[in-house]
Amino acid sequence: MPAPDLSAPTLVLETWDDPVVDALGYPARSTYVEQFWLSILGPSTTWLVRHVDAALEARPEGTTLELAATAEALGLGAGRGRHSPLVRALHRACQFGVARASAGPTLAVRRNLPPLTRHQVDRLPAGVRARHDAWRAVERDASTLDAQRRRARRVALALAELREDVPTTEQRLHRWKVHPVVAREAAVWAHRLVRARDPEVDLHPPVGPAAVPSAAPAPPPRTVPTALREEADLGGDAA
Repeated sequence: MPAPDLSAPTLVLETWDDPVVDALGYPARSTYVEQFWLSILGPSTTWLVRHVDAALEARPEGTTLELAATAEALGLGAGRGRHSPLVRALHRACQFGVARASAGPTLAVRRNLPPLTRHQVDRLPAGVRARHDAWRAVERDASTLDAQRRRARRVALALAELREDVPTTEQRLHRWKVHPVVAREAAVWAHRLVRARDPEVDLHPPVGPAAVPSAAPAPPPRTVPTALREEADLGGDAA
């Protein structure tokens, strides 16, 4: 794919809509991408994709990416030369079909990544490849997923009603041994439902300087009822 135009200090970001990949793929900040796409894209590109996805989640209609600030935020230095880490990460995202250059300094970026191809899976380290095969085997077992999905949705809804955001809900479910595919789907479903009931509810963690007020004390950690942890333990009865 063509490389993006980096002549300007900013890139215009837009969502790359792809009905097939959006239906069958994995969110850019999902565990699947972290565990399996990471070996294909490399850490710099993976973190760049996560960073861009968060920006597009906050502004689905499109936004801009300050190249210098982004490079510094990701620990990639401040340079914008063609061999700089940020530019290489952008080019790699395009090379693997995660992003594509549009007219002018515009970059369309997928918010869902497709499953790895067989060729890509074969390139994974042996241990990672074994985990990927196990992951896909669970996905193919529809009866197991259906039972997990019902229970995970109940737990995710309770967490959403406690005002937990999507990433935190997903991480809790994952820690409680919910399969990552099910955890992500349940978290998104629950938060959409809560937001539909009350459009004014705030389910997003603060972003930027406002996220860490200088004078305010840190809030106490949220206690999750034991019943929710037991409900989420899918190692037992899956009814």
